Amino acid sequence: MSETKLDVTGLNCPLPILHARKLLQGVSAGTVVDIRASDPASVKDFNAFCRKTNSDLLEHTEERGIFTFSIRKGK
Repeated sequence: MSETKLDVTGLNCPLPILHARKLLQGVSAGTVVDIRASDPASVKDFNAFCRKTNSDLLEHTEERGIFTFSIRKGK
């Protein structure tokens, strides 16, 4: 299982999701993507994104206004 990072801090909805979608399209199933975002709406957006793409939200944290998501791409 490989791991990839994506930093979308400073971008607002819908750009974080669009960047994540593009990145996930180019990686293999099972790849873990760590995403950093600053948009508070990204919490709700990435939860919905994972449900729609059959990906797993492995972890979500928030520290000083930066939201970090670990997502494993589904099949």
